[in-house]
Amino acid sequence: MLFDLKGKRRRTVQGVYLTLAVLMGAGLVLFGIGSSVNGGLFDAFNGGSGSNQADKAIQKQIDAANKTLAVNPKNAAALAQLTRGHYQLATTNSDANTGQFSKKALPELQATTAAWKRYENVVKKADPSLASLAVQAYDGLGTLTKSQAAWAGAADATEVLAAAKPTANSYITLVQYATLAGQTRKAELAGQKAIQLAPKGQKKDAKAAIAQAKAAASQQSQPGQAAPGQ
Repeated sequence: MLFDLKGKRRRTVQGVYLTLAVLMGAGLVLFGIGSSVNGGLFDAFNGGSGSNQADKAIQKQIDAANKTLAVNPKNAAALAQLTRGHYQLATTNSDANTGQFSKKALPELQATTAAWKRYENVVKKADPSLASLAVQAYDGLGTLTKSQAAWAGAADATEVLAAAKPTANSYITLVQYATLAGQTRKAELAGQKAIQLAPKGQKKDAKAAIAQAKAAASQQSQPGQAAPGQ
């Protein structure tokens, strides 16, 4: 289960993943935590290309989930459905080529992360595929708002993915989000874990990838700086 890029998003994080692929080769390929747990880091829906009919169907699912939650606020399945539904609607306001969210996606991204928090509070072990959507939603919020709270949310959701399948890549991703969130201690610990998990003979490559992740995050967090590809 890892994260699912599918060539959809070109933000700073993706740049680091691509570098990892070059630096670390087959041993550290783009996460296998299939975001929606079937592939790499981000499981992107076909943003910007959904039909009105599809949007209506998604909204019906959201409405159904809300009706269930009105009776049972702690229904995990309904909260998961709510998270997925809002994320899918958010992707209708994203660039079809880059996958980057527009400002119109903000309400749905916020609804996605709010539903995710509620879900996380009622389950003992969060579904990694849902966590991967939360990462994407928080990443979109962070990119649009430059909010450290959004990056902190992305870091927390990434921890769920890393715990489900510990790999050097997953922890290097955590390094980047934690750095963006200003969580220095968490970034350092994640970096140490990434080096520990890196295949023998690729420790130096892991260290280089960690340094790049921190540098990219520091650059992105500077006022007026945009992520690569924006």
